[in-house]
Amino acid sequence: MKQFLDKITNNESLGMEEMEVAARQMFEEGTSDTEIGAFLTGLKVKGETADEIAGLVNVIREKSMTLPSSIPGVMDNCGTGGDGSQSFNVSTTSAFVIAGAGVTVAKHGNRSISSKTGSADVLEHLGVSLALTPEQTHEALKENGIAFLFAPHVHPALKRMMKVRKDLRIPTIFNLIGPLTNPVELTTQLLGIYRRDMLERMANVLHRLGRKRALILNGAGHMDEASLAGENHLVLLERGEIMQFTLSPEEVGLPVYSNEAIIGGDSKQNAEILYGVLNGEKGAYRDTVLMNAGLGIFANGKAETVQDGVKLAKESIDSGAALSKLEYLIDFSSRTKQEV
Repeated sequence: MKQFLDKITNNESLGMEEMEVAARQMFEEGTSDTEIGAFLTGLKVKGETADEIAGLVNVIREKSMTLPSSIPGVMDNCGTGGDGSQSFNVSTTSAFVIAGAGVTVAKHGNRSISSKTGSADVLEHLGVSLALTPEQTHEALKENGIAFLFAPHVHPALKRMMKVRKDLRIPTIFNLIGPLTNPVELTTQLLGIYRRDMLERMANVLHRLGRKRALILNGAGHMDEASLAGENHLVLLERGEIMQFTLSPEEVGLPVYSNEAIIGGDSKQNAEILYGVLNGEKGAYRDTVLMNAGLGIFANGKAETVQDGVKLAKESIDSGAALSKLEYLIDFSSRTKQEV
């Protein structure tokens, strides 16, 4: 690791291939926790480049769970977390709405880290398995159009990094890359991030990772979700081209709510909110999901405009399609447990 430590401490950035070599060394038993900690800290102080982020992601995905075969047109709508908003599980709820609109979603997520309840916590409470095999995950994606991939289950090699990150007690490159490490080959993506200054950089990362189309957003109040509290900042990646724009709820026919209106609770409370939205309950939770699901459908390219995406999101909920995606996954999880 010394050559890479020397370089970054001299404020020099690593190329993507160099970062891949350094990242592989991080996962080797001969590399000490101290060296890993120094490397992560050095990257943070210097500022992580798109090449460095993409290089680390490539290596993590090398070491991740592999599905039996690829499925065309899959997307994810995971956020980085870290915004401190304590909101309900917006992207998790939105994932079922996006899937109900006919988009295949490989929902990547974890337990609570910076919020009250992570996607894994609420889905586990609902009865969704966190330990599907690669074959079962592939089947759920193919048959149901949505599956959940629990980060620790699909990334066993990252266990050691968790200890180093905990000992460092500062945000590192790992706080940015969670949504990027989905082991499924993604074509499109909706990525929420708590740092507005990283929008364009993350678009460049997604381009390096092979996304044909992606939408990167930072919501009003610096949420890692689209917010109905005001102006959202977004970057659209379309076949290598990047376009920045802003979007307010009024522009897509949705009301304004404060971010306090969508605060969630524990896994039980958030599960009730999720079920309520998918069952058609009106209010701030539903409208926030409509905005985020609409953006996801637009990011995928199924809708030509965000307004059309919001319309498809409404149809997904009101027709019962979104709820049926969740119910299938709960039933599928139950059946796979009985087979063990």
